[in-house]
Amino acid sequence: MGYQQELGDLRPLLDLVVRAARDAAGVIREAAPRVRTLDWQSKGPVDFVSEVDLAAEARILALVRKELPEATVLAEETAADVSPASLQAGLAVVVDPLDGTTNFLHGYPEYAVSIALLFDGEPVVAVVHDVPGDERFTATAGGGCHLNGLPCRVSAITDPRRALIGTGFPFKDVSDIAPYQAQMSRVMAGVSGVRRPGAASIDLASVACGRFDAFWETALSPWDFAAGMLLVREAGGLATTLEGEPLPATRASSVLAGNPAMHAWLGAAVRGGER
Repeated sequence: MGYQQELGDLRPLLDLVVRAARDAAGVIREAAPRVRTLDWQSKGPVDFVSEVDLAAEARILALVRKELPEATVLAEETAADVSPASLQAGLAVVVDPLDGTTNFLHGYPEYAVSIALLFDGEPVVAVVHDVPGDERFTATAGGGCHLNGLPCRVSAITDPRRALIGTGFPFKDVSDIAPYQAQMSRVMAGVSGVRRPGAASIDLASVACGRFDAFWETALSPWDFAAGMLLVREAGGLATTLEGEPLPATRASSVLAGNPAMHAWLGAAVRGGER
């Protein structure tokens, strides 16, 4: 692979992003007790950012820009207007400093720091740091997926009736609600349960470690899934678009992830029962 020739051993890069995620998690954890007093800013009708998002992102970017000055940076809060083409060549850093901001602002314990390093548009290093749970999911291309340093794998469940599925509700565009409700109806009829925790990076990490058997969401930004898609793949699962096409880590997309059997079943269910 090209990254092996250009980047060599990925472990120093993994150490870097783990350190950046840990620093950001510290910022978030320190702010959590005063969450009720934080000022919210609206990015959209139901999309928010707080001073904590901004401080956590600043902490990450200060480190990665110092250590990787040649890398292109795509970060949700302060560097979101980066063209997909600029992420396709060389090294890029994709950052969500606080995935699950709405959860955080309500004191709901489901939020994380998510950082991915891309090389020529493909994730090669990933960390998702679950802040309330103090769990760290990491992966490198070809190096497997780990939870707190121990290897983890996708689930072995193949029977949908035994499956627990993760999802994310459409919230930015109300026109997406009706088709999503049809998808949900088909999925709910065939599985043991569906959950919507509200942080896609943790949802994908949950697929990687076998807590969810599969996951889908109709529209996500690269910072939501670039790290999580590598976790799933390195844990033995599949991560694609809802149509089963290759998942682009450089632009917004639908996301379908799971162990191979449940990925196939869920894809058919959300597409309307086709097989």
